[in-house]
Amino acid sequence: MMEKKIGFIGCGNMSKAIIGGLVSAGQVKAENIWVYDHKPETNRAMQEEYGITPGASAEEVAKQADILFGAVKPSVILNVLKEVSGSLNNETVVVSIAAGVTLASLAEVLGHDRKLVRVMPNTPALVNEGMTSVTPNVLVTQEETDEILAIFNGFGKAARVPESMIHAVVGVSGSAPAYVFMFIEAMADAAVLGGMPRAQAYEFAAQAVKGSAQMVLETGKHPGELKDMVCSPGGTTIEAVRVLEEKGFRSAVMEAMQSCMAKSASMGKS
Repeated sequence: MMEKKIGFIGCGNMSKAIIGGLVSAGQVKAENIWVYDHKPETNRAMQEEYGITPGASAEEVAKQADILFGAVKPSVILNVLKEVSGSLNNETVVVSIAAGVTLASLAEVLGHDRKLVRVMPNTPALVNEGMTSVTPNVLVTQEETDEILAIFNGFGKAARVPESMIHAVVGVSGSAPAYVFMFIEAMADAAVLGGMPRAQAYEFAAQAVKGSAQMVLETGKHPGELKDMVCSPGGTTIEAVRVLEEKGFRSAVMEAMQSCMAKSASMGKS
């Protein structure tokens, strides 16, 4: 169990997922988690549900934290962190969840001697199946990076990624749940067309996607090899695959993700 105090400024869905993961995995004592949200009812609700310590102010949470999560909207995070910078201890690691906010811009408001980590979780973290990139600056030790990875591995998977790859992360995991939801919806629509009731169609489609993803993760086999295992000669599956290829399925996914990555890059420059 980690003895460090972990602070959260902002307590939206992602903070709740992280706190829930920390508490359920027994990584940190609940009372060592400090939370400040600008909505007092959120702080009270989190205390009642998890037994965390509510902070009277963002500055108080910053003062207490060994690891401080900045979990407010990207548009306000730099202002919020600037306000609390004087309350931080020298060794505090500041973790930013704000999309599009670079390590350089964080260092500008917090100082270039500050340990900073940029992370990008995705919404499946809310059901303990997140995929999170972890990008530390050069001042963060390997041990501290491992602690951050452990926190995010508590509700899914996490991997260290250099900042130069962050736009690829946006495309392949940050934004990706939306494409997968569209795929599930389209599969369910087709099942309904084939006579299946709507609720059942969603269940069949979603479980098929979940199970297929699990096979990739657990078998370590190439996705193409797993696809080949399903395609019998002259069968139904290869017929569906033929049509997907004819309609440019893979190219559509790649072009969509290229646009997503380009948009991410342009937002980072604005």
